[in-house]
Amino acid sequence: MTHPILPAPTSASVPVHHGVDRARFEAEIVPAGRPAVLKGLVRDWPAVRAAATSPDELAAYFARFDNGAAVRAFFGAPEMRGRFSYSDDLAGFNHDQRQTTLRAVVDQVLVGRDRAEPSHVYAGGVPMPVVLPGMAEDNPMALLDPTRERLTSLWIGNRSRTAAHWDLAQNLACVVAGRRRFTLFPPEQIANLYVGPIDVTLAGQPISLVDIVDPDFERHPRYREALAAAEVAELEPGDVLYLPSLWWHHVESLDAVGAMINLWWRDGPDYLTTPMLTMFHALLTIRDLPADERMRWRAFFDHYIFQTGGDPVSHLPLPAQGVLGPMTGTIQQRIKAILLRSLQR
Repeated sequence: MTHPILPAPTSASVPVHHGVDRARFEAEIVPAGRPAVLKGLVRDWPAVRAAATSPDELAAYFARFDNGAAVRAFFGAPEMRGRFSYSDDLAGFNHDQRQTTLRAVVDQVLVGRDRAEPSHVYAGGVPMPVVLPGMAEDNPMALLDPTRERLTSLWIGNRSRTAAHWDLAQNLACVVAGRRRFTLFPPEQIANLYVGPIDVTLAGQPISLVDIVDPDFERHPRYREALAAAEVAELEPGDVLYLPSLWWHHVESLDAVGAMINLWWRDGPDYLTTPMLTMFHALLTIRDLPADERMRWRAFFDHYIFQTGGDPVSHLPLPAQGVLGPMTGTIQQRIKAILLRSLQR
């Protein structure tokens, strides 16, 4: 099977960094707010060494930790060319999703590794502490504060393509087995990526409807603008991609056996939830206002939420700042009560 081609020969490459330690990561990489390839950062992980020996050795390594818990897996026919997406009418998907075990997914990947056109399969977002307890500790990430709350997950599958999507958290994508290609777009390219439904998704986040390997520019003409802003990261086992939150990323697993460990974390107070909830609420309160009134509300959001002019309540004494003051447990409950009352009307 031939490998998919790059989106365009002129696509910029994600900067590659060597010898990155935690101090440099925290002082340079993260503050830059841009994707970065951390070359060979986890080449000494036991999981990477096992994969380098053979796919069977990697499977045996996973089996040491696998407790048999159920995982959600995605299954597609050979003719879909590895592209997991919607059906043509957007009413369903072009693949099946069902609960199974990690062992069953690994077995199917191994069985199909020598076939010219195997069925496509992967399990993504597998929570390692739940399904593979102890494996995260066996493959430690030196760049992150060990006390920082994080989600560590596994991706395992064969050749496949994950549609361009964004994630809420920051991500260290660590390649364990097989080559991977990330095509990345800045968050502001959302208007040029022809995003599908935001409330019916493949795996949680909205996805682009553009086939990034074989784009249809007649159907998606604005994608040319997104492509001009694209960056491509080519990763080998042991490489890590730092991906800031909300960057769009299309991911190709290029080999018959692929595996990746993701470490996800968010900065900010613990009480924060996804701003997507605000977007859903805004559908009820803002979107369908007359255009001029809607733009007036934009000024209010700029002032109170994005604080483009600085602290909007600095002129008020603390007791008078109300819900706009420093967030406390009491204020959180007060805001939630206001929202609940409004939604129950």
